[in-house]
Amino acid sequence: MNLTDTQRAALASICDTFAPGDGNGIPSASAIGAVAIAEGMAAHNPRKSETQQLTRILSLWNTRMWGMFLGIGPRRFSQLSQAQREAALIALSDSDSSLKRAMFQSLKGAATLSYYLAPGPTGMSPLWDAMGYPGPLGLRTDTAAPPLSPVTPTTDLDLDCDVVVVGSGAGGGTAAAVLAQAGYDVVVLEKGGYYDDRDFDGSELTGLTRLYAPGPNATAEGQMSLMSAQCLGGGTVVNYSTSFRTPGHVREEWAALGATGFAGREYDEAMDAVWARIGVNGEHSQVSSRDAIMERGLRALGWHVGSLERNVIGCDAAIECGRCGSGCRLGAKQSTAKTWLVDAEGAGARLFTGVDVREVVIVNGRATGVRGRTADGHAVTVRARAVVAAAGSVQTPALLRRSGLANPNIGKHLRLHPATAVWAEFDEEVRPWEGGMQTRYSSEFSDMDGTGYGSVFETAAANPALSVAFLSWRGATAQLDRMRRLAHMGSVGVITRDQDSGEVRVGKDGEPSLHYALSGRDAARVARGVGGAARVLEAAGATSMFSGHQAGFTWERASGAPIDDFIAKCDAAGYGPGRCAMAALHIMGTARMGGSAEMSAVNPDGATWEVPNLVVADASTFPTSSGVNPMVTIEAIGYLNARKLVATL
Repeated sequence: MNLTDTQRAALASICDTFAPGDGNGIPSASAIGAVAIAEGMAAHNPRKSETQQLTRILSLWNTRMWGMFLGIGPRRFSQLSQAQREAALIALSDSDSSLKRAMFQSLKGAATLSYYLAPGPTGMSPLWDAMGYPGPLGLRTDTAAPPLSPVTPTTDLDLDCDVVVVGSGAGGGTAAAVLAQAGYDVVVLEKGGYYDDRDFDGSELTGLTRLYAPGPNATAEGQMSLMSAQCLGGGTVVNYSTSFRTPGHVREEWAALGATGFAGREYDEAMDAVWARIGVNGEHSQVSSRDAIMERGLRALGWHVGSLERNVIGCDAAIECGRCGSGCRLGAKQSTAKTWLVDAEGAGARLFTGVDVREVVIVNGRATGVRGRTADGHAVTVRARAVVAAAGSVQTPALLRRSGLANPNIGKHLRLHPATAVWAEFDEEVRPWEGGMQTRYSSEFSDMDGTGYGSVFETAAANPALSVAFLSWRGATAQLDRMRRLAHMGSVGVITRDQDSGEVRVGKDGEPSLHYALSGRDAARVARGVGGAARVLEAAGATSMFSGHQAGFTWERASGAPIDDFIAKCDAAGYGPGRCAMAALHIMGTARMGGSAEMSAVNPDGATWEVPNLVVADASTFPTSSGVNPMVTIEAIGYLNARKLVATL
């Protein structure tokens, strides 16, 4: 994507409306370099239809015709004052049209995320100083040598092996180790690059641009923002190291849907093996200031509090830990790049990065290998006796569809664990960007109606750029003032186990898009969770409180208003597209396991119904949502499905 001068000027005017600075030391978005960041992130979106839509909007943005669409009359956006521009954007966000609300959220996300990501010309944004935020930690000079030796092809590549594994995250990395240690010749292909301790600087900007996929970054309806990893080790490199075993009631539910192995001893053994290999322990769960606030509120209410175990060794649970989503500089996080992939390479597996696998080659109903390409256009061909698809719940169904598989369940049954947060200010300094990522949780609301569906409360480190994504925007000055107080803020996240589903569709260009509308019963669970989170923060002593609702209401303790009034406003505002900032925390279920081809994409051993030596080993196999952070479950599935494949080979 190459913007014209007209389009770039329109993007700058949008960004500067959302973030004009304060004229007193805080620069505007364009002055600090945010426009270039926003343009760069959009340019890397693999969905060309989305970049084309953006360029069309930017081409029209400053025309009189677009003024009519915005509701400002036949006027150009550039002719408006800052106040008038802000009013036009707020009107867009409050529109009855879900399309307009989704457009606002997309523009707001691009502008404000880029603004708080931008380091500015000095490398230390004045915004960060204003918040008391220390900025990037910098590169360490005392790190150990990287444990892996992957190769990025610089010419066409042609290989033979026993098994080729597509993806290197929780499922693919684990499966590769099991297969290689069983004596098979394994090739692992990863689309992202390889980054290790010495590459991590604690910067949100470098973390997002290096370690995460450039798109899709939202559901098609604009209801949920999306983030998924794209690097060697996948999500295990950037997740928060939160380790849950698959809940018993979830295993029973999955077994009842025909994935009978979840009820058996083999799955217990798989979880035990994962637990041991990635070093899950409770010794690094020192409570952070954020979690101390949540725990204080939970205990005041008499609600459940649990301590979270984590797959870390030597974690500081302090300044370093708060940057966990941008990679661990200490090497404490036991990602697949520190564990399973090391095992795989040690057993002879060959690892390749920068390879975008486009097709599984299928001959006479059998997978015979894969074809892919590098970013520089080099062809990659791998012939194999079997293929393991572990590219994640967005890319795995796309790969299966591009390869000609026709099972109607491929791409269906998408679950997202819809998440939002309630934020609060406190008299005490919280410094929410520090401390153990997630050390406490509450399952008080995890079963709201006897079905096993509900919400879990957790917290997460609040670095500025990702924090602002969960906040409403009712004007530039109001948001800047709020962000200046970030050091005194804490939040309670509401992670909902969604009972109903969406789907991943694959366009003519072969790229996936996610379609998901929060159902009425799941929205009711989100709403009840938000109400519970508000009560927790009120009980913890919050002085003020606000949600992610774009309507922008707050609760002030000094006003004497009951917390029930705030909860009622949240309920009334609702959770439709663009109404409340929400994220898809865990993407699951798009090639689900089950007992028949009529209701699932793969069989109980993880093999596709159409191609028996094409095995899936990632979160797309989940029959329904897990209800908890899914890393251990994904690795256990990767472990077990790989062992099943070993038996067939």
